[in-house]
Amino acid sequence: MLASAKIIGAGLATIGLAGAGVGIGTVFAALVNSTARNPSIKGQLFSYTILGFALTEAIGLFALMMAFLLLYS
Repeated sequence: MLASAKIIGAGLATIGLAGAGVGIGTVFAALVNSTARNPSIKGQLFSYTILGFALTEAIGLFALMMAFLLLYS
């Protein structure tokens, strides 16, 4: 019973990885859109994009870490 609950919990925790993928796609889509609107601030937009990418990827890594903790603890 405990093993099946761990597997179900780990599967549910990996849903956060799908959210991270969607978030990263949204961040870079916004970069392309805003660069097309105003190409002169491309450098500033790129630095904001890298920050958004890092924060979104951190959320995904936390979800993966929780899945592994549930699975192997």
